Amino acid sequence: MLAPMLDRLTPEQVTQIERRLADENRKFQRDNLRISERDRRRKRARFVVDRLEDWVGKLSQPQLERVREYAERMPLLDELRDRDRRRLQREVLAVIRARQARERLPELIANWERGRETVYVKALESWREQYFNLLIDIDGSLGPEQRRRAHANLRRYAEDFESLTGR
Repeated sequence: MLAPMLDRLTPEQVTQIERRLADENRKFQRDNLRISERDRRRKRARFVVDRLEDWVGKLSQPQLERVREYAERMPLLDELRDRDRRRLQREVLAVIRARQARERLPELIANWERGRETVYVKALESWREQYFNLLIDIDGSLGPEQRRRAHANLRRYAEDFESLTGR
């Protein structure tokens, strides 16, 4: 388990973790917050297209348009996401600094969403609903080859899970 090791970190090692988190936070800001809204929406659409094409292959023009529509309609959550990431980082660092990882880290990890801003929770619920609606729409528009590829991917995952469970 990781917790006993975290309880033995030196102050210098904790400082190194803090530096690493600060670097990651700057990168997140640069990549997600310091770009225009238009670029953020394009980035979101590209991300969704890439994930879908990993599963089903090349998307058709109407499918691409549906993804663009989704990306334009959904509110941008990056600022809320950034604040939530930093909140969780502060909580984990406080546990590490107090050398209480063994006692407190399991609970913190199990309930990492506790303490989220209400506005972020509601925004995530809306995002999930709209994203699932997008997936349902895309699923309904899959061509035969796209559906075959999606089924093959699902079969592969099912086989992986079965082998992990020892069946």
